[in-house]
Amino acid sequence: MSDSSTDYVGWFRHSSPYINAHRGKTFVVMLGGEAIDHANFENIIHDIALLNSLGVRLVLIHGARPQIQERLDEKGVDSQLHHHLRVTDSETLASVIEAIGVLRTKIESKLSMGLINTPMHGAELRVSSGNYVKGRPLGVQDGVDLCHTGEVRKIDHNGIRQQLDLGNIVLLSNLGYSTTGEIFNLPVEEVASQTAIALQADKLILFGAQSGIIDSQGSTRSELLVRTAERFLNQYLAQLDDPTQSHTELARLLLMATQACSGGVPRSHLISYQDDGALLAELFTRDGSGTMVVQESYEKVREAEGSDINGIIELIKPLEERGALVRRSRELLEAEIDNFFVVERDSVVIGCAALYPFQEERAAELACVAISPEYRGGDRGELLLGAIEARAREMGLSSLFVLTTRTAHWFIEHGFTETSLEQLPGEKQARYNFQRNSKVFSKPL
Repeated sequence: MSDSSTDYVGWFRHSSPYINAHRGKTFVVMLGGEAIDHANFENIIHDIALLNSLGVRLVLIHGARPQIQERLDEKGVDSQLHHHLRVTDSETLASVIEAIGVLRTKIESKLSMGLINTPMHGAELRVSSGNYVKGRPLGVQDGVDLCHTGEVRKIDHNGIRQQLDLGNIVLLSNLGYSTTGEIFNLPVEEVASQTAIALQADKLILFGAQSGIIDSQGSTRSELLVRTAERFLNQYLAQLDDPTQSHTELARLLLMATQACSGGVPRSHLISYQDDGALLAELFTRDGSGTMVVQESYEKVREAEGSDINGIIELIKPLEERGALVRRSRELLEAEIDNFFVVERDSVVIGCAALYPFQEERAAELACVAISPEYRGGDRGELLLGAIEARAREMGLSSLFVLTTRTAHWFIEHGFTETSLEQLPGEKQARYNFQRNSKVFSKPL
């Protein structure tokens, strides 16, 4: 056997633990427009096909920044940036849709290849695209109307999972759709990170020009804890006074990697689209090829204790100041701490909710639901609601109700229906604050 064959056999044997570990796992892979234009793109497609054949569940998300700019230049349309975001007016949106449509077709065609003597032979990949990304407008910022530039409102993770269960590769773009039928231009990095969080994916893989984070000695950092990655991020983020300038690609990628890990994704990877085999080397070798950002903390939902009061106050104070929550004094929190549940992360309270039972009516109020802004987008609200419902059932209660002024849709999405003030327990009716004019929702247990 030749030396090259021996090396191949050795590598293949050593990759077996990784193959077994990745089978059945969900990976979200982001490819910017720069990656799709690069000469190495076809090799990346081959590696994606290999992952699929090894049983990895794949969601591909593509951007189109250079292709959009190319169309705008061809049409002579000036593109304005504001706070690192493209202002997407109607004329710009048309170019965005055109560019994304062409790229989607190109990617689907590459994933359909199957010629003999190519890595794609016999792959027979099936690709599913659709309106899985819900968007909403960013609106007016500092007097500038961002028009059709938006942000992610919601990811249809159930719909995506159904396609993954069928063995399909799901292909998403940076377009978001609203319930009013509007189309929004979203940052592709945000779509990728929010999709990974919504799916609670096992990995988020971000392709960029660089092979990850380079340290002061010029070496690639193979692994970073989130807190270390955030320190690097502070160095990379452009502190620009000019809102027409854009953040660097590496800063955008590292920001989304840290946010994904904070949102519950165990590992995010930054790799280069210029390096042939970077994806396989990162996933199937010990040292990898890029930088892996690792979730470092442990979260749990538990009953609140007296020592949590400072954390709860810090968490709910901004919401109280905005009028989203009823104000609670320290003394009241101390008296009612046994009613609270908290989400704890690294000994820090990042979420809370309270349960107030009305035994005579066999009902309970869910109140003071709050999640730290840095950790929204995951399932922490659902975890708190589950803990509250479990406690209410243990107490023999049959229904849960909530009074809210600003988060009605979230409660509706989690099984609550609007009801009348008269359906509340008498004691709660007597204390109802007509000035707040809260809506009432209830849910049977």
